[in-house]
Amino acid sequence: MFKKGGRKLAQETILEVKNLKKYFPIKGGIFGKKTLNQVKAVDDVSFHVNKGETLGIVGESGCGKSTTGKTILQLIEATDGEVLFKGKDITKASKQEMKNLRREIQIIFQDPFASLNPRMKVGEIIEEPLINFGLYEGKKARRERVLELMDQVGLRPEQIDRHPHEFSGGQRQRIGIARALACEPSIIIADEPVSALDVSIQSQVLNLLRDLQKELGLTYIFISHDLSVVKHFCNRIGVMYLGRMVEMAGKHELYDRPLHPYAEALLSAVPVMDPKRKKKDIILEGDVPSPSDPPKGCAFHPRCPMKMDICSEVRPQLENQNGRFVACHLYDQPTEPERTG
Repeated sequence: MFKKGGRKLAQETILEVKNLKKYFPIKGGIFGKKTLNQVKAVDDVSFHVNKGETLGIVGESGCGKSTTGKTILQLIEATDGEVLFKGKDITKASKQEMKNLRREIQIIFQDPFASLNPRMKVGEIIEEPLINFGLYEGKKARRERVLELMDQVGLRPEQIDRHPHEFSGGQRQRIGIARALACEPSIIIADEPVSALDVSIQSQVLNLLRDLQKELGLTYIFISHDLSVVKHFCNRIGVMYLGRMVEMAGKHELYDRPLHPYAEALLSAVPVMDPKRKKKDIILEGDVPSPSDPPKGCAFHPRCPMKMDICSEVRPQLENQNGRFVACHLYDQPTEPERTG
C-alpha cells in the first residue's frame, strides 16, 4: 500500500503465478519410451508481482528458480498452473498471442556471451527484436533506435558494428539489456544477470538496471543465489527450496527476522561486514533430496532442526502470517516458536 493525496491505494498486480508446476519426465527402458519418474523442478509455486517493483527469487542451485522464470515466459511449457499477465493466462495463449505478449515480458540471461549470436554485430543483435515485432519501419529509423538503446545502457555509437567477442563481460550484458529493452517491455525477468561478472562490474550493471527501472517504469523478477545482491536490489523476496516457495516477505522483514527454518539457515550464511555484530551460523545436516523423489510432507523436514512429526506427513501451505507468507507447520501452532538465533 502507498499514500497519494492522503488516501491509501492498493498496488497494481501486473503478474500473478498460481500453482505453477513444471515436471520433466525421466525416461528409461528400450529407446527411452518407458517413463520411470519425473523431476519436479517447479512444484506448485504461487506468488504475485506488483507493477514497478523488483521481486527477488532466491535459493540454492537446483531449487527451480531459473525454471520458474523460463516457465513464466513460456520458454519452457508449464505442466500445470496459471500465469496471469494483466489478467490473461499466458499458459493458454496461442502462438500469435504469445508473440505479442513477449513484447511486454522480456528476459536477461545469466551468461552474457552464450546468449548473444557470435556471428552477428551488436547493432544487428539489438535490432533483431525490432524486426521480429515490426517496430520502427525502415533501416534508418531502426538504426536510430538501436543507437538510442546503446546510449541508454552505456555503449558507444562506434561499437555498433563490433561482434560480441570484442566486448568485456559487463559490456556484453549491457548488450543483452539493450536487446531486452528494444520492444519496450513492462516486465523483465533477470535470470542471474550479474553472477558471471566481476564484483566491481556487478555493481555497475545493478545500478544501470535500477536507473532504467526509474526512467522507464519497469517491473523486475530478479533471480539470484547471491543474497547480498538480492538485499541491495529487491523490494520483496521469495525463498525457494526443492521446487517450492517456502517464504515470501519484504526484504527488511526477511533479512531482519526470517520465519522459515530454511530461510533462516540460508541467511545465516551471508557474510556480515560489521565485526561487532554477532551472527550465529546454522549448519544444515544431510544433503538436498532429489527433485525426482522429494520427501513426503515438507520437503525440508529431513534437514530441519525444528521438525515435528507432522512435517514428515503433511505438506505445509504458503499461508499469510501478518502480511508475509510462510509454508511451515511451526506457525500452525497456537504460540510462535522460539527462534534458534
